[in-house]
Amino acid sequence: MANHKSAEKRIRQTATREERNRYYRTRIKNIVKAVTGAKSKDEANEAFKKANRYLHSMVSKGILKKNTVARKVGRLAAFVNKIQ
Repeated sequence: MANHKSAEKRIRQTATREERNRYYRTRIKNIVKAVTGAKSKDEANEAFKKANRYLHSMVSKGILKKNTVARKVGRLAAFVNKIQ
């Protein structure tokens, strides 16, 4: 257990960040699954548009790096194009 006030604060901050990051990780996984699990090409295109918008918003919030999002979007685009 922490004995210093600053250490106690760091524990609280870490717990808050862990919770927030877990939310974002889960959300990103579900959005990617929506694209890869689409039944039709129209459904895949709609899911891809939403995923593209959401992933790029994660860059502006500082959750993901720009190259990471570019890689994910590129792979999703290749998947969607393969369906068509």
